[in-house]
This record gives sequence, structure tokens and C-alpha cells, in this order.
Amino acid sequence: MDVIMMRLDRILTEMGAGSRQEVKKQIRTGQVRVNGQTVRKPETKVEETSAEIWCMGTLYRYEPFVYYMLHKPSGVVSATEDARERTVLDLLESPARTGLFPVGRLDKDTEGLLLLTNDGELAHRLLSPRKHVDKTYEAVIDGMVNDQDVKQFSSGMDIGDDTPTLPAVLSILHTDPEQKRSRVSITIQEGRYHQIKRMFEAVGKKVLYLKRIRMGPLELDPSLPKGQARRLTEEEIRALTDKADKGE
Repeated sequence: MDVIMMRLDRILTEMGAGSRQEVKKQIRTGQVRVNGQTVRKPETKVEETSAEIWCMGTLYRYEPFVYYMLHKPSGVVSATEDARERTVLDLLESPARTGLFPVGRLDKDTEGLLLLTNDGELAHRLLSPRKHVDKTYEAVIDGMVNDQDVKQFSSGMDIGDDTPTLPAVLSILHTDPEQKRSRVSITIQEGRYHQIKRMFEAVGKKVLYLKRIRMGPLELDPSLPKGQARRLTEEEIRALTDKADKGE
């Protein structure tokens, strides 16, 4: 296997140690050690996969790609930056890898599973319409969801777009006749704008609460607190990669 060398300042910048100028200053002032040796030249080339780099008391190891599971809360937007709103990237602990972005999006008021990564190729394959990646949500509905709704969802629906939706799996989990509310799960294979909300509007009902619990093989960790993120396990990464590789 070929050894890949990379500039020290670039590695630290990409791994979230600071801006390029901040990192260069830290290196020049002797605050960076590589494999136990102090290095003072930002342009020093180091082996990207094996170098042990300490900067300002924090250990950094270069990783080309990183993957996070985020339990998105309501009130934050699925964007990398926003001048007015708090974004999902603002929820990550510092230092965070540069170049991270959400795979797909959840509406501001929607909670649940969101994948964050810098792996653009994997994201593209997971979001490709040809892959038919299942996305499962739990929802609270204003109205009594019934078997006719289940049938309509399973047949595809006209929600005002050029084409009907793909068939969706709607399951009734609980109904409350007194409050006239329903708790349901729904699995879709697309990601149209406000899709689930528009599907229920098409049958005369309103979504009061929406939470994504699964995307392909990746399920929301029930022990992950709302508003927090964790790195994916190797098993979870393999499952996502396998799913993305299928269905071409």
C-alpha cells in the first residue's frame, strides 16, 4: 500500500484544530508534536494514516471520512451554516472535522435520526432515487387514521407534484377517539419537500409531531440523547456502505 503524505497544517485544519492561520501559529510556536517530536514547520509532510499528532494538548489522527449519528431536536435546521438559525453542525462538540454536512434534511420542526459526514460519494448514493433507501418515521396525527388511508399511502399519492409519490408503508400504532389523534409509523423511499406532511394533508389530516427513527440499515440509537451526536460504529458504517453499493 502506498504511503500518503500530507502537510501537517492541512491535517490539523481538516481535523478541526483551528483555521489554517491559527494552526500555523500553533506549529511555529512549538505547540505541536508529531510522533513525540516537536515540529515547528507547518509545511512538514507527515504520513496521514499513522501519524500521532498532539496540538494544544489534544490528540489528532487523520481520517479521510468520518460519520456521525445525530439525534436532531426540533428548532435547528439541517444546514451547514445559517445566518439566523442554529444548525445541526452547531450541535457537534469541538473540535469537529471540517467539511461535514447532513445527508438529506429534516424540517426544522422534525426530530430524529440525521447522518452527518464528509463522504460525498456515500451521501450521493444513499440519496439516489434509484437506491430506494427506506426512511421510517413515527408521527402524531391530528385526525383518525384509518384503513383507507393505509391503502392510499400504499398506492402512491398525488401531493401536487409532477408525479405521484412512490408507495409508502403506513402503520397505525394507536388511535385516541377522544382527542381524535393517531400515532403512526410511515416508511417512504423518497425525500420530497415536506413529503409526509403533504401526504397526510392529501387525506385531510395534519401532522402534529414527526420523528425519523431509521434510514436504510441505520437506526436511531435509543440511548442517544436529543441534541447529541456520536460516531458510527464500524458495523454501522459497513451496513450503510453495503446498502449504498446495492441497487444500481
